[in-house]
Amino acid sequence: MDALIQRIMRDGRNLGNGILKVDGFINHQVDPVLMQACGEALAQRFAHVGAQKILTAEISGIAPAVMTGAFLGLPVVYARKKKPVTMPTKVYHTQAPSHTKGVMVDLIVSSEFVHMGERILIIDDFLATGLTTEGLVRLVQQAEAQLVGIGALVEKQFEGGRALLAQYGVPIETLATIVNMDDGKIAL
Repeated sequence: MDALIQRIMRDGRNLGNGILKVDGFINHQVDPVLMQACGEALAQRFAHVGAQKILTAEISGIAPAVMTGAFLGLPVVYARKKKPVTMPTKVYHTQAPSHTKGVMVDLIVSSEFVHMGERILIIDDFLATGLTTEGLVRLVQQAEAQLVGIGALVEKQFEGGRALLAQYGVPIETLATIVNMDDGKIAL
């Protein structure tokens, strides 16, 4: 998607170690016009999968997931990192590594919001190693729901996440693909 690619090239920063800083428009300060366009593009790519809900990870996946949900007319559920007191006892829980935090993080979803047999589309901000997305897949599996697709704004192709997730046999779509981040550059 041209608008996202242009924005990454203009405002994205390579911080080294595979970290792409996009917090000025995706995951700290959100550009709602850009997210709306991204949501529309992802919705078009997944219109055919028959999703009933969208699942994402707290916090950076919420903006693209909500915008995609708006265009598809679907509710969005996000996996929490901490269980609030309002969440029921029965939850789906797993852990996944956070590349930017360098630690394992909890992914928790209430059993109230993801149900057996539901068709779930995963949307997130990044597809890198695929390990966070795979954590979301585990939550779908725990709920005995059906994974129907995986989408992300930005794919860091050199980290191999797409190959890891291919085992699930669902469409995988991303809007901008970074092929490498060598020598402080961002190569799309």
